[in-house]
Amino acid sequence: MKFIADLHIHSHFSLATSKELRPDCLDYWAKLKGIRVVATGDFTHPGWLQELKEKLEPAEEGLFFLKKENKIKTGLAEEEDTRFILTAEISNIYKKYGEVRKVHNVVFAPSFSVVERIQNRLSTLGFNITSDGRPIIGMDSRDLLELCLSSSEDIYFVPAHIWTPWFSVLGSKS
Repeated sequence: MKFIADLHIHSHFSLATSKELRPDCLDYWAKLKGIRVVATGDFTHPGWLQELKEKLEPAEEGLFFLKKENKIKTGLAEEEDTRFILTAEISNIYKKYGEVRKVHNVVFAPSFSVVERIQNRLSTLGFNITSDGRPIIGMDSRDLLELCLSSSEDIYFVPAHIWTPWFSVLGSKS
């Protein structure tokens, strides 16, 4: 089965983003553009997670769809349910081998309970996950991967925008 997906997105809880980045609007625009799977982004933010839990319901394993009462009508003849996958981009800024490293990582999680475990671990370590949808944490990317995998072996972990000079694992400035 072929489909179009947007796997790197943010919510209205991220700085410098549209206030329209809500589940209902994401679902609406995904349908108009023919996108079948949309990342939620920002699951580390407690306010966004609460909104997702209120507005989404389980579909297939690891995927969710918007509850009917939250849908915006598109006027399209056929409307297939957009699937949502739980994701977050985390900005890792840390020092390693005498150099400052800046890497953005995208984490995919299979369930709300796994997301809550990740949130709890980050909060317990003293990281502020409420100031921005994309939190900045002073942790090596490898350590973040281990933290996420300790929450679930079903985590998928991807360095974001890998080639950009800043905030990427292969960036010339990072």
